[in-house]
Amino acid sequence: MKKDMIELDGAMGGGQVLRSGLSLSMLTGRALRIGNIRAKRSRPGLLRQHLTAVLAAAEVCGAQVDGAQLGSQSLYFEPGPIRGGDFRFAIGTAGSCSLVLQTLLPALLRAPEPSRVLISGGTHNPLAPPFEFLERAWLPLLRRMGAKVELQLLRHGFVPAGGGELEVFVQPSTLQPLHLTSRGEVLERDARVLLAGIAEGVAARELARVACRLHLPEEACRTIFIDSADSLGNVLLLEYRCEQLSELFCAFGQVNMRSEAVADVAINAARLWLNSQAAVAEHLADQLLLPMAMAGGGSFTTPKMTEHLQSNMQVIEAFLPLKMRCTSDADGVLRVECRA
Repeated sequence: MKKDMIELDGAMGGGQVLRSGLSLSMLTGRALRIGNIRAKRSRPGLLRQHLTAVLAAAEVCGAQVDGAQLGSQSLYFEPGPIRGGDFRFAIGTAGSCSLVLQTLLPALLRAPEPSRVLISGGTHNPLAPPFEFLERAWLPLLRRMGAKVELQLLRHGFVPAGGGELEVFVQPSTLQPLHLTSRGEVLERDARVLLAGIAEGVAARELARVACRLHLPEEACRTIFIDSADSLGNVLLLEYRCEQLSELFCAFGQVNMRSEAVADVAINAARLWLNSQAAVAEHLADQLLLPMAMAGGGSFTTPKMTEHLQSNMQVIEAFLPLKMRCTSDADGVLRVECRA
């Protein structure tokens, strides 16, 4: 067992601790032991998407792994050298392709050669960022930091069947600090509903709710029909393109949930962000921490502290000689700074 092994409590942030821990273990070469994995969740332990992330990370760096089984609540991961190349990973369910990708990408940016990765599973999972969030909000900021990454959606995959596929091309890259203190003026905004095998009236009701509550003109609202024989799908996407960044808010249709209630989930998240004057909303906030840590610094403002943000900060500080500083301004907006 390595003397510089990092031990983490997997109960403090669910799958986020596992994913960030794996990324940082690969980046630093330090062994990782996690206990109580997802202990507070209704289905504790490793689910299919978490297991795929573990096995994918192990393949990228030739790691020695113990505890990589479905339902396991403890894991030991001892990384080897990161390598690039061609990889293909299949989750086998509608587990999130996005979360597997976010686990691997930090290491692949540090690989000695380019990489091409195919990940199959769920591209639109209600418990994870959908493809459009990665494409429109997250990756543009990473590219501003210097990341050379191209992402394609090959096929949609909805819950519960999955069957979707992402393809990503990664060039070795060095990240630079990014400071996001303001989002700037809103330049454009729109609403899209993805429908797969669902009545068109569902989208019409969701978009009507958005238009009413957010005063969005009819031409900014549209429905996109997805040809998916595997499963039904209904996803509402609200996008705001601002001077400094883009934000995307989503909601997923559910059985026994009215279309208006689905729309309200995305609308309320967007309004919380808009009313706060913060640069990034809560989901983008915790997903920017690790890239900023790789860059050795950075900062952003966000509406509030969340469990994922706090647990991610703790994991980063356990691995790296960095300090995360949080302060609130007079309006209650949280400023997060990453410093060496």
